[in-house]
Amino acid sequence: MSGASQRRAVKKYRTRLAERGLARFEVLGRDADRDLIRSLARRLAEDCPEAESLRATVSQSIAGKGPRKGGILEALRRSPLVGADAIVPRPFETGRKVDL
Repeated sequence: MSGASQRRAVKKYRTRLAERGLARFEVLGRDADRDLIRSLARRLAEDCPEAESLRATVSQSIAGKGPRKGGILEALRRSPLVGADAIVPRPFETGRKVDL
């Protein structure tokens, strides 16, 4: 059995993880997937846009659903040009004659 100092060290370690927003947990899987799962967990633990993208991709893959609608509209709304009131002049064309 572990002593009191070992239990205290584990408790402090888990407290430090919780302060960083991380949690320790155990999963069961094939031995061949060990490196894949560890690298996936490592990447998801990072606080960066790539981790968010990976999280969304994995979630969609597991759920079996396609991408949700409105993604392009959301991206356009996040654009830095929103509210820039950019006016792009377009040439006026009368069109073409069509023989019906």
